[in-house]
Amino acid sequence: MPLDIVTVPCRSDNYAYLVKGPDGVCIIDAPDAAPIIAAAEARGWTPGALLITHHHGDHTEGTAALKERFGLQVMGPRAEEAKLPPLDMALTEGMNGGEGEAYTVPLDVPGHTLGHMAFHFPRAGVIFTADSLMAWGCGRVFEGTMEMMHATLQKLAALPPETLIYSGHEYTLSNMKFALSIEPDNPDLLARAEKVKAQRDRGEATVPVSLAEELATNPFLRCHVPEVAEAVGLPGATPKVVFGEVRSRKDRF
Repeated sequence: MPLDIVTVPCRSDNYAYLVKGPDGVCIIDAPDAAPIIAAAEARGWTPGALLITHHHGDHTEGTAALKERFGLQVMGPRAEEAKLPPLDMALTEGMNGGEGEAYTVPLDVPGHTLGHMAFHFPRAGVIFTADSLMAWGCGRVFEGTMEMMHATLQKLAALPPETLIYSGHEYTLSNMKFALSIEPDNPDLLARAEKVKAQRDRGEATVPVSLAEELATNPFLRCHVPEVAEAVGLPGATPKVVFGEVRSRKDRF
């Protein structure tokens, strides 16, 4: 049974996800309960679990209301348990579970926060990355280090290229502008820019996106490319050093 994934816009630019598989329905992140409840009930779905990626309020504030409405199990990273709403199950990498295409692999992806997790569904070829790897970007490094975030992105970049990336925000247009400032002549980037602008003109979400497309266009995954290093004034520097400069430039962009 293939996964049935519903993208739920929340707040001003967040996304939550409903994921229906052979063993039931889960929710990825809880920015705001009302739109998630409406999306689930419109389909006659009763979610049994909520998977939280990290402790920031724009990913957790709907937790109590979702728990009250559906009686679901709340799961999230053990490393952030003290900062999260009460968890029924504290997760660490290696605590895999689920059936068929809903088989779920929690992955440690620190950098944005120290305990950030992504949820990989390898049999379905999808991953929910929230604020680690984002469409055409990556999360701001709030709690970790540049080295930590770079290692996280390398970990995610090693997944199969056909993997679909479901990230936590609709930041793609602003990320596009920054990417164009780094690689203005990248033909893959220019083609993606036209596609993304058309999607947003139609009011469509720009996620998911394949990892292959991110590898070809996302500057944070391209710090090994000489043109990117040269664009930030660091020809010959290591990808880790280049990443730090690219992320710092995005912070000021």
